[in-house]
Order: sequence, then C-alpha cells, then structure tokens
Amino acid sequence: MSFAAYKMMHCPTGVENCASGFITHSRADFVPRIPPIQTDDLESEWPTRREIGPIPNLIVTAANVLEVYIVRVLEEGSRESKGHVEPKRGGFMDGLAGVSLELACHYRLHGNVETMAVLSIGGGESSRRRDSIILTFKDAKISVLEYDDSLHGLRISSLHCFEGPEWLHLKRGREQFARGPLVKVDPQGRCGGVLVYDLQMIILKAAQAGTGLVGEDDALGSGGAVAARIESSYMMSLRDLDMRHVKDFTYVHGYIEPVMVILHERELTWAGRVSWKHHTCMISALSISTTLKQHPLIWSAVNLPHDAYKLLAVPSPIGGVLVFGANTIHYHSQSASCALALNSYAVSLDSSQEMPRSSFSVELDAAYATWLLSDVALLSTKTGELLLLTLVYDGRVVQRLDLSRSKASVLSSGITTIGNSLFFLASRLGDSTLVQFSSGSGISTLSSNLKEEVGDIEGDAPSTKRLRRSPSDALQDMVSGEELSLFGSTPNRTESAQKTFSFAVRDSFVNIGPLKDFSYGLRINADANATGIAKQSNYELVCCSGHGKNGSLSVLRQSVRPEVITEVDLPGCKGIWTVYHKNTRSHNADSSKLADDDDEYHAYLIISMEARTMVLETADLLSEVTESVDYYVQGKTLAAGNLFGRRRVIQVYERGARILDGSFMTQDVSFGASNSESSSGSENTVVLSVSIVDPFVLLRMSDGSIRLLVGDPTTCTVSVTTTSFESSKRSVSACTLYHDKGPEPWLRKTSTDAWLSTGVGEAIDGTDGSAQDHGDIYCVVCYENGALEIFDVPNFSCVFSVEKFMSGKSHLVDTLMKEVAKDSQKVDGVSEEVTNQGRKENIQNMKVVELAMQRWSGQYSRPFLFGILSDGTILCYHAYLYESSDGTSKVEDLTYAQGSVSLNNTSASRLRNLRFVRVPLDIYAREETSSGLPCQRITIFKNIGGYQGFFLSGSKPSWIMVLRERLRVHPQLCDGSIVAFTVLHNVNCNHGLIYVTSQGSLKICQLPSGSNYDNYWPVQKVSLKATPHQVTYFAEKNLYPLIVSVPVPKPLNQVVSSLGDQEVNQQTENQNLNSDDQNRFYTIDEFEVRIMEPEKSGGTWQTKATIPMQSSENALTVRMVTLLNTDTKENETLLAIGTAYVQGEDVAARGRVLLFSLGKNTDNSQPLVSEVYSKELKGAISALASLQGHLLIASGPKIILHKWTGTELNGIAFFDAPPLHVVSLNIVKNFILIGDIHKSIYFLSWKEQGAQLSLLAKDFGSLDCFATEFLIDGSTLSLMVSDDQKNIQIFYYAPKMSESWKGQKLLSRAEFHVGAHVTKFLRLQMLSTTPSDRTGSAPGSDKTNRFALLFGTLDGSIGCIAPLDEITFRRLQSLQRKLVDAVPHFAGLNPRAFRQFRSNGKAHRPGPDSIVDCELLCHFEMLPLEEQLEIAHQVGTTRSQILSNLIDLSIGTSFL
Repeated sequence: MSFAAYKMMHCPTGVENCASGFITHSRADFVPRIPPIQTDDLESEWPTRREIGPIPNLIVTAANVLEVYIVRVLEEGSRESKGHVEPKRGGFMDGLAGVSLELACHYRLHGNVETMAVLSIGGGESSRRRDSIILTFKDAKISVLEYDDSLHGLRISSLHCFEGPEWLHLKRGREQFARGPLVKVDPQGRCGGVLVYDLQMIILKAAQAGTGLVGEDDALGSGGAVAARIESSYMMSLRDLDMRHVKDFTYVHGYIEPVMVILHERELTWAGRVSWKHHTCMISALSISTTLKQHPLIWSAVNLPHDAYKLLAVPSPIGGVLVFGANTIHYHSQSASCALALNSYAVSLDSSQEMPRSSFSVELDAAYATWLLSDVALLSTKTGELLLLTLVYDGRVVQRLDLSRSKASVLSSGITTIGNSLFFLASRLGDSTLVQFSSGSGISTLSSNLKEEVGDIEGDAPSTKRLRRSPSDALQDMVSGEELSLFGSTPNRTESAQKTFSFAVRDSFVNIGPLKDFSYGLRINADANATGIAKQSNYELVCCSGHGKNGSLSVLRQSVRPEVITEVDLPGCKGIWTVYHKNTRSHNADSSKLADDDDEYHAYLIISMEARTMVLETADLLSEVTESVDYYVQGKTLAAGNLFGRRRVIQVYERGARILDGSFMTQDVSFGASNSESSSGSENTVVLSVSIVDPFVLLRMSDGSIRLLVGDPTTCTVSVTTTSFESSKRSVSACTLYHDKGPEPWLRKTSTDAWLSTGVGEAIDGTDGSAQDHGDIYCVVCYENGALEIFDVPNFSCVFSVEKFMSGKSHLVDTLMKEVAKDSQKVDGVSEEVTNQGRKENIQNMKVVELAMQRWSGQYSRPFLFGILSDGTILCYHAYLYESSDGTSKVEDLTYAQGSVSLNNTSASRLRNLRFVRVPLDIYAREETSSGLPCQRITIFKNIGGYQGFFLSGSKPSWIMVLRERLRVHPQLCDGSIVAFTVLHNVNCNHGLIYVTSQGSLKICQLPSGSNYDNYWPVQKVSLKATPHQVTYFAEKNLYPLIVSVPVPKPLNQVVSSLGDQEVNQQTENQNLNSDDQNRFYTIDEFEVRIMEPEKSGGTWQTKATIPMQSSENALTVRMVTLLNTDTKENETLLAIGTAYVQGEDVAARGRVLLFSLGKNTDNSQPLVSEVYSKELKGAISALASLQGHLLIASGPKIILHKWTGTELNGIAFFDAPPLHVVSLNIVKNFILIGDIHKSIYFLSWKEQGAQLSLLAKDFGSLDCFATEFLIDGSTLSLMVSDDQKNIQIFYYAPKMSESWKGQKLLSRAEFHVGAHVTKFLRLQMLSTTPSDRTGSAPGSDKTNRFALLFGTLDGSIGCIAPLDEITFRRLQSLQRKLVDAVPHFAGLNPRAFRQFRSNGKAHRPGPDSIVDCELLCHFEMLPLEEQLEIAHQVGTTRSQILSNLIDLSIGTSFL
C-alpha cells in the first residue's frame, strides 16, 4: 500500500458554535402577525399574547461544516395547522403550534471553524440591512461572509489573514497555543475584535452605513439588501497594555464608542498555592476609537477569583458585564458591582465581609449563557441543568443577583437566543435542541420541595417553572422595596423576581458524536445468502456516542433495508403502478376532505410485463383480476394514474390510452394517424414516456414530438391535442409535467406581474376549494441539444428557458435575463473551442433522458428539478426567487430591439425571477442508459412511513428523502438492481411500498420505523443514560458487551477513604474534614459492563446482563477473545475485561483481568454470564487481544502473553519496552502493533518455537496515539496511527532500506491531517469492483485481498482510508492539484494547507504526500460539463475515466 484515498462518509454532527442573526432576510422582511379577533371573553386568561417579532436565522458549525437555518413558525390559527389534527412537537404555546428549522445553505469547509460571531448593524424593526457571519480558523485566519440573494448562498465579503513570514513576530517565538482565534463583536456592530496567538488583539472596523463602496440608497435601489461589512483592520498589542494572560473579552452595551472589557490574570496561580493566592484575575474596560486607533483604559476592577473564565455583557438598559467563575458570579459596571457565591468553595477576598449566597449549591465551570430578557440570563451548566439568573436592579444600579434552578437539558457546547421567544442549545455530547420559552408574571410559590421542578426539559407539556427564592429573600425584598418607594424613584423592581418561564422543545438535530468506539455487527434482518454489494447491507455499526445522561448507542446503517411483508416471484416485470378508485366522489370534493386523501387505500395494482399486463386488487388480499376488468392487458403498460380527483383511472400503453371507472372502461383513445399533421410515417410512432398530472397527460412520442391529453372534469373524458409549440424544429429528449400546488402556488411568485402573485391566496380561499386543488401546471421539456424550457399548460407559452441545462452549471437563469451575467458566456465560448479538438465522441451522444420536477408539501417548500443524463449523471436543482430590479428594463430594451412582437408579448408573463441553484447529491448510482428504451428511474412518493421524497431505481437504487428542504440520500443495496417501484397503502401495508428486483421477485415492504432518516446515514439511538466507553460484538449470540460508567453522588468521607493507603487513612480522616464537608456529596463514575441484545425489527435494545466493577475500579477494555485451552486442546470464546483501580497518586496502580463465558441458559433465554477467571496484576490493564489462541495483555509498562489452561492464565512471554500506557493493540497473524499514549507505535512479532516476543521496529519520534490499525493491500502490510493533533500517519517496515537503521525504525509512507480526533479504526475488506464491466483494465488486475479502514471521530464524523493502485492514485492526485486552483473554495480556505501535517511546534520531518483527498475531488462532479472535460484534458485523461475511478472507490467502500 503505497497510496491511499481519504474519504469522508458521514459529516460531523456535534455542534460546536451557534449564533443567530438576520442573514438570509432583514428585520424589515418580517410580516407582523394580525392578531386574532377575540370572539368572547373566555380568552381573557391570556391577557396579551406575546408578539413573535422578527425571527433571525440560526447559524451552526460542527467541525468543518457550516449550516444556516431559517426558523419557520407555524401559528395556531394558520391554514397549515388546521390540516394537522395532532399538534406538533411541544404542543401549543404563545399562539404557536410548531417551530421547525429549515436548511438555507450547507457548506463543507477546508478547515475547522474555531469561533464564530455575527456582525449586525442593528437598526430598528424596519431595518433593511442584513448581518454578516465572521468565522475564525487556526492559526489566525478570519473570513467574513454575507448572504447573496442572487446566488442563494453565502459569499465572501472580506478575508483577513495574520499568518506567514511577515506576521511571524505576532507569535513572539511561541509555537503552541492553547486555543484558536476568539472573535467577539460590538453589539451595535461598529467593530469586532479577534484575539489571536493568545495575546494579540485584531480590531476589525466595520463600514458605517452610508459610507464604503455602496451607499444605502444605491443598495436599496438595486433590490439587494446590504449586509454589514468590515472596512479595515488593525493590530493592538495587549502586551503593551500589561495584559499577559487573557482569558476572555467582550464588548459592553450603552457607550457612545465601542468599549471592550478584557478578563485577564495578572499573575498566574496554581492548585498548590490557591489557599494563599486566589484573587488573581481582573477586568479592564478599554474605549476603542477605530479612527484614531487609540484605546484608553476607562475603568477596571481587580481581585476577581482565579477561576473566572467568562464574560457576558449585560444588555441595555442595565449595561455592565457579568464575570463567571467556577464558584462565583460577579457583576461589574463603571458605577456598581455585586457578587453571588454559588457554593461553599467561594471565598471572598478578605473574610470580613460575607458574599450573598445562592439558595442552592452549584458549580459553574464550563457554563454557557444567553439572555432571555434584558434582565434574565439563562445558564447551561456542565451537568446539563438550566439555571435562570435574574438581575435585580433599580435604574442602572444592579442591587443583587438571583439564581434559580430550571429544567434539566442537554449537555451544551453553546447557547444562543433566537428572536424574542426561542433559544437554541448546541451540543457536542447530545442532540442539539431548539426550545421555545414563554415568560409570564405570576405570584411565585415558595415551596421547599425542589424535586418536582428539576424534570427534564423534554417533558410532554410545557410545564411552568416559577423562579423560587427562600423565604428570607422574600422578606429582604420587601424591606428594600419599602426603602425605594420612599425616595419616589422608578417603580420598585420586586416583581422582577416573580417572572415565570415555561419551555417547550420544538426541534432537534441528531448527533452521533463523540464516537469513542464502535463495533461492526450483523443486522437483525440480515440475509445469509447475499453476495457482493448486497451482502454489505447485512451489517450495522454500533457506536458509543454521547456522555453522561446524553450517553447512547447509535446504530448506523448506511443503506436502507426495508422490512419485507410478502414476497412473490414475478419474472419479466417492467413496471408497477398503484391507483385509487372511489366511485362515490362528488364533483367538487370539499377542501376539508383533502386531509383524508392521504389515508385513502389503493384499489388496484397494475403490473406491466414484457408483452402483457396484470391487474391485481389491493384489498385485504392481493388477488388477480386481470380477466374481469376492462384494462388493456394484451401488451405492456407504460403508465397508469388517476384523473379527475381520483374518480377515474387512466392507463397508457404504446399506441393508446384507456379511461376506466373502477373496472369498467369509459373511453378508449388511440394515438394513430389521427393527427392533423399526419404524415405517411406516423403510424409507427409509439409512446415512449408518460407524465400524468390531473387533468393532463403528457406523452413523448418516438418521433421526438410531444402530445398532450386534456381531460374534461365535467364529462370525465380526455381529448388528444398536439402541442402548438415549435416541436418540428427540435426533437425532445425528455419531458415532464409539474403541478405547482400547495397553500399558495410557488412559481407564480417568480412572475414579474407582482399584483398577480399577492392577491391570489385570499381569492382562492373564498371558492369551494376546487380551484385551490388545481394550482398551476407547467410542462418541463428538454431537447436533444441539451436546452431546457418550461411552458405553462395548456397554452404552451414559454415561461422559462435555459440554453445548456445538460452541462450542469451551478445556477440556472432565464435566458432573457442572461445579459446580466455576461462574463459566464465568455467561459462557454472558450470551452466550446476546446471540446472541438477531437474529443467530441463521448459527449456528442449525451442527452437528458429523464426529467422530474416536484414540490413536496410544506408551507415554505420550493420545487426541485431533477435531470438524469444518458451517462448516468444526476443533476439536481432547487428553485429560488431572486428579484433583480435592474434586470427588467434591460430585457424590455432587448425585446424591442429584436423587433419580434411575439417575443415581447411573452416576456410579460415569463417567470423572470425564477432561478435554480445546483444541489450536490452524494450519490454513486451512476449507470449508463442503454440505447434501448429508457425506463423511468425516478418515482416520487408523498408518504412512505411518514417521509416524502423520491426513489431512484436502477442498478444502484437510492432513497432520496426531503427533510428540512434538504435532500438526504440513502442507498438501498440489499436487493441489487431494482426495475420498478411504487407506493402501496392498504390494510396490511400501511404507507408502504412495492418494488421489483431485476431477478424478478416482487416485494411488498415497509420502511423500518426505528431509524431516523434526517441524518447523513439512517440512525437509531438507544439511550443508555450513562457514558459508553467501549463496545465489542459477540457474533454467535448477536450480543454487544459494552463498558458504561454511571455518575453516582457519594458522601465525601467515603470518597476520601477510598483514596490513599487504607492504614494511614484511618487517623487523618476525621481531622481534615469538618462536619460541614463530611456530608457533602461528590460525583464518582461507577463502571459496569452491560451485555445488550438488539431487539427484533428496530425496537428497543434489551440489557441481558450486567457485570458490576468493584468500587473505584474502572473498566478500561472489553474484548471477545478466542483462547486455545491447552488441557482440552479446544478453542473457547470468552469475554475478557481489563480494569484498573483509580485510587489517587499515592497508591501503586493495580488492575484486574476478568474472563467470562457467555452461554444461553437451558430453561430461559437469558444469556448466562459466568465468571471463569480473574487475576490481579500490577499496572492498569488497558488493552487485550487474542494472539493465536493465547491472550496478550498490556498491563502498565509490560506486555505479557498468557496461555489458557481452562482454569488459569500462565505467562509464557513478555516484552518490556518503555511503553507508558498502551492505548491500542492490533494483531494480524503473528504481528503485533502497539500504540502508546506518548511514545508512538511499536511493531512486534511472536515466535512460537522460542516462545518470544521480539521488537521488529518502532517509530523514533514521540507521538500521542489515539488509535492504531494494520492496513492491508494485497501482500503489503502498513501501520496506521492517529494522534492528538488530528493527524493520521501510515508507516511501513522495510529492514532492507538504509534509512531504516537496519530495520529498527519504521518509515513513513504517508501523512494527512484529518481535522478531527480519530478514536477507532476498523479494518474491512473492500469490494472488488469487477473489471468485466469496466473497459481498460485487464481482468484479474484488481487485488482481491484489499482492506480499507473505517474510522470514527470525536466530532461525530465517519470516514475511511482506502488503498489505491498507483495509476489511479497518480491520476487522482494530478486532478486534485488542478482542483485546488480550479474551484473557488468557500470562505477562502486552502485545502492543501488544511491537509498539511500539524506537529504543534514539535520538530517533524515531512513525510510523503501519498493520500488523495476525496473531500476536494468531490467538487469535480459539481463543475459544469465543459470545465470537467477541460480539466480532464489538462490532466491527460478523460472525464469518464475519472468518474469511473471515483465510483469504484465509493462502491468499494460501501460497507454498511
């Protein structure tokens, strides 16, 4: 293995940063809600419903993924919520029936986002300006992004980089930095600050409104809103201001100039000195003058506790800043200060004055905070509790702080308020949640009972939580209230502490991180006979994810495996359709019945064979009724569907169509020579493809023309019309009808007749609802030359056209609008010349073979447009609306100049503001369509198991689900090629599906219910309420033993007695601890090994047995090992556990090795866990493995090999290199790979005859290993290791090479920066891609013995490293070098710099660059066709060759 490819298969899901801001819309775009008319006085309990103001976007980052979401609010009385009977998640609150997040844009960056801030220029509710996103990256890169409506995405507004030789002096000679850049912005948006290299402050000056490049009026005239921009930046050295150890900084509210408050430590202290030196922090407030570049100190506060770590600016009208420490909260402003002690560790500076204490004890280190109201902050603690901090103030003087407990929630990594009634809890350790809060005021009930209120936030109903205080507080409050009223100042603030808050969880994101370990096991419904790629979907990945109460097992299955209800053999099937039939349907169905349509059962199943058609009834049983119905059954059917509100069925065959009412035919239409323009040859034209949208049917004929069947709802008949557009000129390669329905037709908004699009919604409502049912119908046509046009039906006037749809540009704009983007045409011209140079052969016959356009249900959904090219490329576009006000006048001039009257008439009704943006589909289902008849591959479904989207049939079928307006692609591998697919909803199969495989078996299935498909891979989460550490798989019994630790609070004296030597401890115990400390509780992790069994069909998992550990004993490793019993000479499979006693630094480390046998009991199915053996050893037992029937144990600094006699383990060999603590052991044959926590890796071998473990070679450098594994490619063995700097390295053993020091040193083969901590490698055999269907590779040249490594990371991402052969590697590497320059990279990041090995200041000799980065290569498929051909030509290969290499790689690594 000299070469490999790195491929990210599952993006990171652990959210690290979150922020809110008006990115995709401004505050003025928000439509205020019309208050409902109060009918009677029953509503008076809700005195005033709080107005939900403008709602900003939510921006989240997870490692290198940036996503912007739109918050969609579903109001209680709205049209949408009436249809849904059951309320959405969280019930009703504040007049909202539901809140959901919809994806606006998603980017994968070439760099991990360190911190993020939103620069906003504020303004009132009517402000037209938008906010910008500031991202920072290591070491000192800053990108400012703004949203561009014309592109429907983010674009760079400025880049600031402080790296490289000219900025080297900023580091002041240091190489290592504790954290990356930290960015904060001024609340009024006048400037931002970025702390880089721990002590340099960069001030980013914002462009003021009305200055800069674009004036305010200018910008509003051009239709686009202006976002906040950064004008310039300058450096400010904090060292010159005598600030050395900066912990945090923020900008405070309420000053004329921006004021930055910096929290810094004057001189450091440490744990052993804290009792003498404890108040070492201070804050300094600097007034930042960006014009003069001066920053005078205006006030400061000293003597803050040493553990202060975070600042939170208090919003106006109060102002000032809160300082959070582990045990205290301080408030400081220029005029006042106060503090609150949170627990008994809080010490005041001098013990004379006493700090006010909170009513309960809590530790606040690692907390996150945001403001719910201007005087109430919400804190999220490290245990996942939510606390409410109230500032009791008078005027601008804060008198005291009040802290009270609220709900329990997820362990968070960030928190942000969205608008005035929502907040978002970001989490790396659990699922991030969007919560709605509502504050009322009520009399606070003083009860001593705290249990009832510390429920989890995920409760069913939004339960009301009152801010509680102890009775003494209430008395004090009344006294201070009295005094205030005497002075006649502002009304007293006693009611501020009486606010009540209720919470409701509205939405959440699945997170599978941090992946500590995973195991690869068989699924419950695995198929034992499967081979090849279908065999892969027998497996699932069981991952240890989460922490503490958010701990869970995540069961990941990359491919969907439907649950089969029945299966029938049906060879030769070509297509299947299900149709409805309801004879009692009234002419204009009442719109209120629309809700029930979804639950109507199907009536008939139509199956088309080679030369005949079968019809089945889909009642309780599927029974064939082919003989007794009037369907056309003598030949194959091309399509079937419902017309006239499901009262009729239409069946289209090659030369005609039939209309049926149930089983009786009411009309027969034939497409013979009945045309007006019939020529002699038109008899042999047959129908090729059909698209049915009630009441129209579109037919594409074999002579390249299209015809339309127009239905008449009154008589329920259809008539054939030949379309009037210029079909004679160009032959049509694909066409489809698009029905633009929904609460309000979407495409109408894109027309320039604005008055049409506004008043439509109300007008339609007044009628009987039949008009609303129809919506608008359009016809999308693609021609042989690759152009695409959209016509409205039935007039067939062109409303949108694109010249080269086939080339797959990133944006589609109407051709009449094209002169706006002149520069793009030059590029086309150049590339056309290039393609003419003898390379036309492979692109000449490319055309679009299938089109589909669909808008799925949802109030704000926008249509998607899909096209499949003949070479298998799938183009996917998402429509969006962009009003460019300057474009219209130009178009008018253009049309007059041409002098064509017809064009001028049509230009008025064009969908001029319609644009499409290309969406990447991570799909490897490319297949060349044969020159024969094309079959429809896209089947759209509205409801299969509650999901909507489309199914892509073919040789590599996939489910594409539409969730949050994003496409989730989930392949289905288990049945190989699928020729036909349809939905089925009847008594026995509720919202299920039918598909036919190419082997000719028809399967009726349902979607597995346990999985959540709104993730990169379908996932099922099994909650453990404890931290999982390691999992292993026992294949014989399908069990998963795993280590979990449960946090248990224990009295402090018990904890202390377990530490240290037992004898010495007896005397000292009572002297050190006073009575107050003895009954204090301390949380200890208690370990156990749980043996879990997956339930049948995706249900809950059962804990079959638990093996508890002793007190203060931690289980470190669990493995299934196969040992050779030397007495009976038989192999035994045992469960081995390695543990360590954690008893403080005074006790020598000890550990135990435990062996258990797992066997089923005879009388019940409980697996019997019986302990076979246990032994205590010196040192922690951190890794175990079985080596040729022996047990290899890493205990502390020793590695010992034991043989198993059936009753005990006897050591037979050992190895005493200086490993400090072994983190991983891997074995292949008799080779051993050891990864050490500091000393990198060792490569050993075991010789049976001399019974010796000998060191072959080691890595001479120092490396903090995380995980190791062998990488096997044919006959080459390489050693893979990941480290704490998020790198991976590949080493090899070559004793004959001179630089290996006679074989003592492992040589580097490749190195790569993954950008995430890799915690586990799993070696899996790659599928050999059979060379028979690939031209150009000799048969048998593929190595069969080739393994890839699947890895999991702490960010929740999963990827793989796959070996490549040299010719493929060279081709992809030269392509990668081209793409670094050819593709514009998001946020200005350089992919080559990101993948450089990071050594964090240590000396490191760079290794060879032999890993290609598929994260960069995947941009190749998103380039326009001309550019793909051009780049492939420059690399010296062909486009099809590159694509086939990429597909081979993704097929070879489709493991699940």
